[in-house]
Amino acid sequence: MPTKEEIQAFLSREFPQTTVQVVAVDRGRSQVRQPINQSHLRPGGTVSGPTMMALADVAAYVAIFTEIGIVPLAVTTSLSINFLNKPAADRDLIADGELLKVGSRLVVADVRIYSEDEPQLLAQASVTYSIPPAALR
Repeated sequence: MPTKEEIQAFLSREFPQTTVQVVAVDRGRSQVRQPINQSHLRPGGTVSGPTMMALADVAAYVAIFTEIGIVPLAVTTSLSINFLNKPAADRDLIADGELLKVGSRLVVADVRIYSEDEPQLLAQASVTYSIPPAALR
């Protein structure tokens, strides 16, 4: 299983546009952080939906790496998100990803998003990834 440092190095190298930070990894699980700044906000003083969707996607991607290793060509095939509560504009977001099923070609993950140091669930996402056949050998 790759370490959080190895995964962060991969993300920084291959996705230099992302500012998501890998906080923790365990088999089938991930925790990632999105530092929030003005570029993540929408009118009304809240974090934008696209910011939360991107965070959910990264959380699932990182959780997948804990099961099959770092596979750059794993791709999102589906992402459905429920926005449940308004995020604070002045707190980083934390996403907890958990793999629900690792199949022969598809991986399904559940991701829950919170504001840092707040117990209230902000959003819940179901994310499905397709795994390239070569990665499963």
